Order: sequence, then C-alpha cells, then structure tokens
Amino acid sequence: MSADHSGSLRPLAWLPIRPEEIEDLPGGLEYAYWNGGPDYPGDPARCAFYCVPYMKGPAVETRPLPLMSGLRVVQALTAGVDNLLPEMERLPSGARLCSARGLHDASTAELALTLTLAALRDIPGFVRAQDAGEWRPVFRPALADKSVLIVGYGSIGAAVEDRLAPFECARVMRVARSARTAARGPVHPVAALPELVPDADVVILTTPLTAQTRGLVDAGFLARMKDGALLVNVARGAVVDTEALLGELESGRLLAALDVTDPEPLPAGHPLWKAPGVIVTPHVGGPSSAFLPRAKALLRDQLARFVLDEPLRNVVAAAV
Repeated sequence: MSADHSGSLRPLAWLPIRPEEIEDLPGGLEYAYWNGGPDYPGDPARCAFYCVPYMKGPAVETRPLPLMSGLRVVQALTAGVDNLLPEMERLPSGARLCSARGLHDASTAELALTLTLAALRDIPGFVRAQDAGEWRPVFRPALADKSVLIVGYGSIGAAVEDRLAPFECARVMRVARSARTAARGPVHPVAALPELVPDADVVILTTPLTAQTRGLVDAGFLARMKDGALLVNVARGAVVDTEALLGELESGRLLAALDVTDPEPLPAGHPLWKAPGVIVTPHVGGPSSAFLPRAKALLRDQLARFVLDEPLRNVVAAAV
C-alpha cells in the first residue's frame, strides 16, 4: 500500500494503525500510516479520509488539518470530539467529523464499575494497608441496595447499566439531553436532575462535553447530593466544577472517583491528588485491550462506507 503516489486517482486515507495490520480494508483507496510523528507520510493536501491519532493530544491531532485541502472525512477514535469541533470552521466545505461512538462502551463502562466498587469498598485504603503490612478490617458500603444515577445515558451510559444489572442495585435512574424510553426503562431529561440527584447514592457521569454540560456538576448539583454519596466521572473533567468538588471532598461529605479531571493532565501538587475520599485515574477509560479490535472494526466499516459513498456512522458535524 503506497504512502503517496501523486499520480494516483485513488483517494488517500491516513490511518494511525498500520494498514497491513487491519484485515479486509476496502479497495479503491490508498492507505498511509501516520500516528502523530514529526514527519507526514506524504502531502496532507491529498488526504481525503483522516483518522485522528489516538491519545496524542490536541496539538498533534489537529496539526495536519490546515494542510488538508482535499479532506472529506475526519474520523476520531474517541467518543467525545470536543477538541476537534473548533477545527470545523477551517476544514473544506462538506468535510464531515465522525465520532467513535460505541468503540469505548465496554472498556469505559468496565472502568466506571471498577471505580464505583473500589471507592465504595475503599480498595485504595486496603492497598495502603497492605503496603504498610497492616491488617485493617473495616465495614464499608456495598453497591447492593444502592440507588445509582447515570448522567449522560447514551451508548456508554447504557453499557454501564448493563454491568450494574447483577449487583442488586435498588434503583437505576437515567438522564439524557431529552426524555425517552430506553430498553431498561425511562430516561429523564436534564431538567429533572434537581429532583433525582438527592435520591442517588452513586452518580456516574458519562455525558459528552458540550456547552450545555460544561460545569453541569457545579456547587448546586453537589450540594443536592446526599451525605456520603459517590461521584464517578468517566466523561470529561470540565463537566465538574473542580473547586466546588474539592470543597465537598475536603469537608468529608462526598466521595469521588475520577478518570478525568479539570485541568487534565492533573498537575503535580494539585489539591485533588491528596483530597480525602477521592480516587484519580489518568483518563484510562478507553485504552485497554478492548480498544484495538474495536478500532479496526470501526475503520473497516467507515472506510467501506466512504468508498461506496454510503452514509457514514456517527457524523457529529459538517464543515460549511
């Protein structure tokens, strides 16, 4: 598969996975490998389908975009595309931005449940006791019989509920942008949060970051949470007001388990690192062994649709 033949009439696709490692890629395209390195694999102006490198940071991911004058598709490998949306105004007219909705459902939902159980049962405390060679039996809350509120009931939120099912929760409440009925029950609109939050023992955030959800979990939201409740964030850090959360953690009233933070990466010395009652993981909801096979399957499908001029999946925006 050639990286760049200027005489070719075939559209060029840049992929962050080596093309020879993806079985059954559709014909009719040229493929080039670029995973964020300093050198491009050819002329960016020839790229028609750009799959953004995964977890390389906005500066790297968006660097070739101004040079891609022939671009028709930007394919993210993340469920959230908040870092790419501002670039749309600089893309060629008609270029479409596609998210990776569904790609990270299993892995992120798995981490959400891991963080929930670890925080409730104080697994970090037991690990610290083990490091000190101390036997410290304590009574901790179980997930069983708890009420759980999932804020952002899309595909990841639904996957979280699937994994909660065996844990004998007393109630699972669902919130999304608008009301609807899902397979497991009613989904409430965001406007219902003030009534739902006080009933939740665990609040799990899986919402995308938008203008509407930025700072959604503010001081008022946190104040409505019941004493001893747990906030789990596997969405985006900026959904939560960090200063307001720190106040609740330092008072000991709430617990938190955060895979994402604001700021991110969390700087050394930031108060969140040492706040009581918090677990911090470094945005690892997606990167697991589940990522690569699902990323390859997504690319096979999207590229086949692109070649056949069929509707693409997960189109978030189009350049004007």
